[in-house]
Amino acid sequence: MSYPSRDEILASSKGWVASFLNFLPGLGSGYLYQRRWKPYFFTLTATTAWFALGIFLQGDSAPSQNEQIIGISGLFFISILTVIEANLAFKKASNKTKAEKEKTITSNKKGWFK
Repeated sequence: MSYPSRDEILASSKGWVASFLNFLPGLGSGYLYQRRWKPYFFTLTATTAWFALGIFLQGDSAPSQNEQIIGISGLFFISILTVIEANLAFKKASNKTKAEKEKTITSNKKGWFK
């Protein structure tokens, strides 16, 4: 019994689901769906650092309208980057597994017309 490789697991997921989960909450949930732990923890760290930086710079005063827009746009930027990265990783893994399957199919041909 052989276990599926990392690329096979990634290619078996749906790319649009991972992208949607990365975009909507903005916390890298699509990486959990794709079973990619390092990008998930990196995204979680970046998001936490963004919140901590906002709280640190805000101090004791209430945030102004511009500060709120900057905070939301930073989270939106993180979300967009994770959406693009998850989609590119899915396409790369899917193309790699297709090429490997075609390679094994052509190498397994037997008979006169190889």
